[in-house]
Amino acid sequence: MRRVGLGRHGQLDSDAGDPLDGLVNLFDVGLVLAVAFLVAGLGLSVNAQTGAVEKRAPTVTGPERTITTPDTPTEATGRGEAVGQVYRLPDGRLVLVDPNAPRGSTPAP
Repeated sequence: MRRVGLGRHGQLDSDAGDPLDGLVNLFDVGLVLAVAFLVAGLGLSVNAQTGAVEKRAPTVTGPERTITTPDTPTEATGRGEAVGQVYRLPDGRLVLVDPNAPRGSTPAP
């Protein structure tokens, strides 16, 4: 006796593939992006010709600021406003005193 209505419904489709293939492809794309970002980040911080790390922009740490200057300074031109008075300390550091800062706000070195 034969059952009616089963037909092809009971057979597995061999062309369907593995359902995890899509997840594996996303993982591969993530690895490629991670390596690309790593290479781009290293390329920005190291000069390719000399191999030396380039000087960065000014870093602000609390009320004290550290500003790096190039070895060959150029004269600046243009418009601007005075923001304070600059003093050179005996050890060679430059100190910018802001006239608008409240009195006593500059910590002693």
